This record gives sequence, structure tokens and C-alpha cells, in this order.
Amino acid sequence: MTVTIAQVTDPTACYTLRYTVFVEEQNVPPDLERDDLDATAIHLLATVAGTPMGAARIVLGGETGKIGRVCVLRPARGTGLGAALIREALDILREMPGISRATLGAQIDALGFYEKLGFTAYGGVFDDAGIDHRMMELRFAA
Repeated sequence: MTVTIAQVTDPTACYTLRYTVFVEEQNVPPDLERDDLDATAIHLLATVAGTPMGAARIVLGGETGKIGRVCVLRPARGTGLGAALIREALDILREMPGISRATLGAQIDALGFYEKLGFTAYGGVFDDAGIDHRMMELRFAA
């Protein structure tokens, strides 16, 4: 399996993947899936043999990079593609001056996935688009 993860300046393919996963599969309202943060976010696209299969975005704020809108199409789930997307996002954030931590809002079902990648949950459960989430963070070594 030839996997490529790249930052993209045209996030159209990312939006298409997100629509499939969040709107069609998870019933997130389309007006909640896209937001104003997309305009300034760093968009990552994962392809398998040239076919778009996963996406994520990074939103910067102060010393924090928030990873979000992480999605992988069904055929690529369980292959390590999601973990590769998160590792790439973390690599990008570690290289940025002034960024000391990564955060994300994890769906409850995905807490274990993110814990294996080094994230720690904090705070209580909250609803995001009808789905229970918890905030998670990973602090970078100084």
C-alpha cells in the first residue's frame, strides 16, 4: 500500500472526504462540518495509490495546534492511515516555532486510538454535532 500524506493548498478533496465520513456516515449537519476555520487551517490529504482516502486539518492558536476533522474512508480504516495522518500533523506542529502542544476533540469511541499516539484526555465529555467527545492533548518536549 503506497500512502502519501501531504499539505494541500486546495482542500477540495479533503472537504469531499469529510462530507462522506461526517455528514453521510455520522449524520453531522453540513453547516456544522464546514466552518470559518477552514480558510486559515493547514489541510492534510492522505492518498493510497493516488486515491484520496483520509484528511485532517490543523488550526493554530497561540502555543497550540489543534488537530481536527480527522477522517478516513471505510476501506482504509484499520490500515494505519489514521495514525499516519496524526503523526504527520504532530511532525508539522513540532517544527513550528512557539508551538508547545497539540490538542484535539476526540470522539469517545476514538479515545484509545489517540492514547496510543501519546495523547491524554482532559476535561469532561461534551457534545459536538450530536456526538460525545473529550478534549485530548499532547505536550511537546521543550
